[in-house]
Parts: sequence; C-alpha cells; structure tokens
Amino acid sequence: MVEELLTAVVAAGVGAAVYMGAAARVVKQYERGLVFRFGRLREEVRPPGFTVIVPLIDRLRKVNMQIVTLPVPAQEGITRDNVTVRVDAVVYFKVVDPASAVVAVEDYRFAVSQMAQTSLRSIIGKSDLDDLLSNREMLNQGLELMIDSPAVGWGVQIDRVEIKDVSLPETMKRSMARQAEADRERRARVINADAELQASHKLAEAAEVMSEQPAALQLRLLHTVVAVAAEKNSTLVLPFPVELLRFLERAAPPPPPAAPAHTDPAPAGPASEGPGPDGVGPLPEGGDGPEPVAPPPEPPALGTAGQAPAPDGSAP
Repeated sequence: MVEELLTAVVAAGVGAAVYMGAAARVVKQYERGLVFRFGRLREEVRPPGFTVIVPLIDRLRKVNMQIVTLPVPAQEGITRDNVTVRVDAVVYFKVVDPASAVVAVEDYRFAVSQMAQTSLRSIIGKSDLDDLLSNREMLNQGLELMIDSPAVGWGVQIDRVEIKDVSLPETMKRSMARQAEADRERRARVINADAELQASHKLAEAAEVMSEQPAALQLRLLHTVVAVAAEKNSTLVLPFPVELLRFLERAAPPPPPAAPAHTDPAPAGPASEGPGPDGVGPLPEGGDGPEPVAPPPEPPALGTAGQAPAPDGSAP
C-alpha cells in the first residue's frame, strides 16, 4: 500500500514536472509574447518574465521590440536634372504593436525593406543633384514620411532614415571638380583685386605724408636696405642720398632773369588803307605801277633867338 502510494506520488511529480516543462516559457525584457490558442490570437500580450501556456493547445510567439537597423541596398536612378546616381540608405525602426506586426503583415522586416527601396527610388527621381549632395536633411525627412505612412498599419514605427552615400559617375565628378576650381580661382582673383585696391589707398596716403616730410622717404629707403640685406644673398647698389641732391640743388646759384621779349611793330594794314613800308601808295585802278607819295614837309628851322624865320628867308 505504501509502495503504491509512493509510486503514485512520484508519477504525479514526474507528470507535473513534464507538464511545467512543456508549459513554462520565459519572455525576455526586450520581447513581448503573443499566445495563439487553436490558431486564434489571445488579446493578452505576455509581458517580460516567466509565463505559462497550455501545452499542445497554446502557441507562444515572441516579438522583438528593439530598434532594428535595416540597410537599404543601393538604388540607381536618374535625378530631376538628368544625372544618373546610385544612392544607399539605412532605416531605423521598431515594433510598437506586436499583434499588428504579426497578424497584419507576413514579414514586417521584408515589407519595411521593400518600402524603403521604392521610396528611395522615388526620392531620387524627384530631387536635384544639388539636393542629394547638400540638402540631405530635407530628403531624409521626406523619405521617413514616405516609409512611415504604410508602416503605421503594420505596427511598426520608423524612427529615423539616413541617406548614406551618393555615387556619381566619373565624368560628373571631374566636371564638378573643374567647376569648384574655377569658382575658387574667381574668388581668389576678387580677393587679390580688393587687396590691391586697399594697398593703393594706403600707398597714396603714405606718399602724401612723405611729401610733407622729405626725410621720411630717406628713412623708408634705409629700412628697405636693411630688410634686403638681412637675406645676405644679394648685391646692393646704393644711389646718392636724396637729401644730398636737394642740398646741391639749394647751393646752386639762381638763374639770371630772362630779358624782356622784343615787341614787333604793328603789322601794316592792307594796301587799300594806307602806304606800305616803302612809301608806295595804293595802286590806282587800271594803272601800270605804283604812284609815288610825297614826303611830309620838314618842320621850320629855329633861329638863334628861338624865333621862326620869315617866309621869304630873311631874318627878322
């Protein structure tokens, strides 16, 4: 009797141990458990920790709730400005509704991957090359919205989408390099021209100051000589000091005053106004030669007493 009781107890213990081994499940911290009983989903979601199901009746499905990093394969497309590029990206998402992720879609990872590839090709066709290279933040936001819209019904939340790399053809790379080089050269020329303009203003101010103080030019010459002589690899030829030339200029006698210019006589008038320089009057109309002009009468001679002689030549 006792032996039968012990055997029954042992059998019951073994059966309980087998049952607990078949019914016991452990859900990890980053997982959630879904129980299907006879193929129907139980409304209760099993939290992390130890849980029990009915063997041979229930089936436990664990869903990972961690953020998943999904690389998107490189997609080749033509941009809006007709440039062929290859773009790859990465998608960060997580499951927020385990029941929808298991029931609403067959494989939510594959679905998110395909949606990311098609959205990436659509973004490439709607964007310019400059946007793909320099304005990626806006493209990332647009790509995130395009993937997140259908993923909401799958119980998946898109956390972040990033464009990793944009591959360009070699010809396009060379063209962009030449463009950047030309732009840098243009800016360098503008900067050099601006520097020359500023330097010319400063040199003009310096020349104005040196013109007021002549010794400043000599001091500047000496500073230049010192700067050149510091290298010790040149031969210096020193000209005469400017101050010595100015001293010689002050010591030279002043030039004599210039003689007054000789005034020429008034030019003779036309032949019709009076006699010419030889006393020849104007030519008569139809004449053969010049007509002599009588000389002016001489003034009367004065006598001893200062009186004029009589008209007949006798003395008064």
